[in-house]
Amino acid sequence: MRRHKLTENDVTPEEIFYHRRKLIAGLGAIGGMSLLPQISQADPMPQENLLLFKKDSLNTALSLTPEDKVTGYNNFYEFGIDKGSPAQYAHTLKTAPWQVEISGEVEKPLILDLQDLYTRYPLQERIYRFRCVEAWAMVIPWIGFELNALLREVRPTSRAKYVEFETLYDPEQMPGQKNFFWGGGINYPYREGLTIAEAMHPLTLLSVGLYGKKLTPQNGAPIRLVVPWKYGFKSIKSIVKIRLTETRPLNTWQQLAPHEYGFYANVNPNVPHPRWSQASERVIGAGGLFNVKRQPTLLFNGYDEVASLYQGLDLTVNY
Repeated sequence: MRRHKLTENDVTPEEIFYHRRKLIAGLGAIGGMSLLPQISQADPMPQENLLLFKKDSLNTALSLTPEDKVTGYNNFYEFGIDKGSPAQYAHTLKTAPWQVEISGEVEKPLILDLQDLYTRYPLQERIYRFRCVEAWAMVIPWIGFELNALLREVRPTSRAKYVEFETLYDPEQMPGQKNFFWGGGINYPYREGLTIAEAMHPLTLLSVGLYGKKLTPQNGAPIRLVVPWKYGFKSIKSIVKIRLTETRPLNTWQQLAPHEYGFYANVNPNVPHPRWSQASERVIGAGGLFNVKRQPTLLFNGYDEVASLYQGLDLTVNY
């Protein structure tokens, strides 16, 4: 597999960014098995938060985004529209017990419980580039299993053309779901979708952890989708339902602003967002405010092995 390298010199700060969803909210409201990391006396992380997984041996040259940035700077509108809101408020999310229901066009419907998520399929680390539609980027060591392992177990029928995902709906745990302004004007629960071919691709991951540990609530605990060649809003968090369907599902941002967000949402430097360019990106890192550098955006976020999924498809029209 081809991988594009980042270096420490590519790391840039998070202070400057596009307020994509805040603007949309305004429009809506107003118009080998390894145990990582090792615990030291200075590390208060409980043992039960660590995961057993096979380390990534393919992408070790990538410079990881600092962990505190990944857990402290993200979008999860169920807990507020600011980048720091998920880390501040997501502690209200109770991830145990948890169930994920897999249904629809399958021969063997399935319900996974919390233990299943950590033990039913062998876990592996995948160091992936992560690209937000707001034109910032990270490099994250996800831990999880390929979605195709789950789909093969449930046996999609011949009518299964798409896979739809749904986030937990619980306004008491997720305050953004009961407050129109706090939650960005979204019609919850949050939904996303992939074609069956995209879902079966070996790069498509169901993640249960990062940095050697179980996912934090703000990062989508206990299970989220990771599709590294697509913009980050496709990687839905805190999943409770997976449905295989014959018809294309309507994802949340496509429903909210169809002129700005399409179904595919593949990273593409040649297709600008209506309000900003996608030709370059900032890499979130440990640098200071004035240490801002940009790097070119790569088609499919550099994962050109997925190009065959879109042969004959106009990626300008089908954005």
